Amino acid sequence: MKITQLLTEETIVLNLSATTKQEVLEELASQLDRAGKLSDKRAFTAAILERESQSTTGIGDGIAIPHAKSSAVKSPAIAFGRATDGLDFKSLDGQPANLFFMIAASEGANDDHLEALSRLATFLMDDKFRTNILAAQSKQEVLDVVSAKEASVDQPETAAENIPADSTQQKILAVTACPTGIAHTYMAAEKLNERAKELGIALKVETNGSSGVKNRLTAEDIAGADAIIVAADTKVEMSRFDGKPVIQTGVGKAIYETDNLLNRAVTGDAPTYKHDKSKDEADTGETKGGFYKHLMNGVSNMLPFVVGGGILIAISFFWGINASNPDSPEYNEFAAMLNTIGGGNAFFLMVPVLAGFIAMSIADRPGFAPGMIGGLIAITVTGVEEANGGSGFLGGLIAGFLAGYVTLLVKKVFSGLPNSLEGLKPVLFYPVFAIAITGIVMMLVNPQLTKVYTAISSFLESLGGTNLVLVGLLLGGMMAIDMGGPINKAAYTFGIAMLDAQNFNFMATVMAAGMVPPLGLALATTLFKNKFTKPEREAGKTAYVLGACFITEGVIPFAAADPARVIPATVAGASVTGALVMLFDIGLRAPHGGVFVVGLVDGGVGSILMYAVAIIAGAVVTALVAGTLKKRVAVAA
Repeated sequence: MKITQLLTEETIVLNLSATTKQEVLEELASQLDRAGKLSDKRAFTAAILERESQSTTGIGDGIAIPHAKSSAVKSPAIAFGRATDGLDFKSLDGQPANLFFMIAASEGANDDHLEALSRLATFLMDDKFRTNILAAQSKQEVLDVVSAKEASVDQPETAAENIPADSTQQKILAVTACPTGIAHTYMAAEKLNERAKELGIALKVETNGSSGVKNRLTAEDIAGADAIIVAADTKVEMSRFDGKPVIQTGVGKAIYETDNLLNRAVTGDAPTYKHDKSKDEADTGETKGGFYKHLMNGVSNMLPFVVGGGILIAISFFWGINASNPDSPEYNEFAAMLNTIGGGNAFFLMVPVLAGFIAMSIADRPGFAPGMIGGLIAITVTGVEEANGGSGFLGGLIAGFLAGYVTLLVKKVFSGLPNSLEGLKPVLFYPVFAIAITGIVMMLVNPQLTKVYTAISSFLESLGGTNLVLVGLLLGGMMAIDMGGPINKAAYTFGIAMLDAQNFNFMATVMAAGMVPPLGLALATTLFKNKFTKPEREAGKTAYVLGACFITEGVIPFAAADPARVIPATVAGASVTGALVMLFDIGLRAPHGGVFVVGLVDGGVGSILMYAVAIIAGAVVTALVAGTLKKRVAVAA
């Protein structure tokens, strides 16, 4: 298939109006959508941003190739955009980019499509080709340049072998792979081959692309190699290189630091690779950042329950504070339905879902059931008659990681069973033993965690006669320190207890303070863009909504990524808000709802305004502290 069957006039923007990286991605995605190439623009853009978060697709020399493989693509296509003056795309060489090729591959893309997409990537390694594209005066001229380039070359094996049969010089091997296997994989291979020929280096490159492994390194190749370069941002088969000199690096380095890699290989500057046979090959690519990956798998799957449930609860208060209580004159059947759906079901499932998906990230599908059961025990088996909600978020975290690693242990124990019993492992042995062990441990541990929660609540109740501003400071900090966990819930429960006792100041304090962490981090992503990655800045937009709805858990993605800096910032801001609410003597009769219930603040418009001042002040403090403490991101994803 020709590249010009994928790149058409309808998918070209000759002069981009975008001035930032984000705007470039959105403008090109919109162009593909207008050309009828996408079935879901939002989903495709999310896939593009996900790929961008792994490593920048600005490869240097003025080129950027954002790309993704997604079911949101109707048919494979290429969008081209040009910014003559260049703009900051966070490229590997730190220079502005002016040529942007967005590659959209469908889940069902065949080899012909993938070959055409990868061929374009190799063409961009040609200086003359780039110059001609930059000088094109019309969309048709862009297509003519591409057609001329295709006509001038035979369809090349991007990973061609450069080792002469009778060569006595050093023999270097390389493997290239990127997460999507569309662009960087082949560009890296092309650049390595091109420079190896110029430098007279014998080289063979294996590509691990979307269409499979090409030019695979044989056992004979590996045995005779003097050094091996593995330029990959995803998992490749490493056990075959055991005992050989191997340079491991990212695929972008093979494009931008090609000479350095080849020189290191030739001069013997490569450590001997020792394969850890105790690790499953499938896990070799996840040694770095494993905890964060597992945690975020749980959090990302939990958030829809938090967001959906919390907002439904807040909406139910439109009909009155007691609208969901059948014994109240305010009772409204629809409001009661919303409250039941949000609080009785969505929020109830929040912790089990968190634990289940953490365990699944660690141990794959067999970990899901024990993780869910462990999370359910965390919120139901309290050991304390008066305690509702168990150990909450903290218990869910412990249950998720416990279930995941218990499942790995169970899988290892049963790995020696005969092949005839292989089919029974996932349906019998794994669930029975993993659920039993996880459940027993959680049954023993969770009551102790719950006692911590009740002890904190009792302590707070004993502070009623002391300085209320100090109590507000303490309650505010507690609402922020564990992001919806047992300490947060202890403070919230204390506020509910004081509400029942007709003391409305405490409820106002915990709700305002609970809104501050997500609002403050959202504000920080707006004020200090260079301190947050692209996915974090996107999460910041959602955090504005979550904070406004009194969903403290909206700060979890930020705290999980950088707890040492984020948690002090949220505690500082929430503490300020708690102290101010108490200082202003503000009361609130609603137990939930965020901005939806500010009209119920005691004292009229003046108190509502002071309540808003307290929340805004705390959010500003959190934003400033976070912006000061956090480091500038090396590469904004």
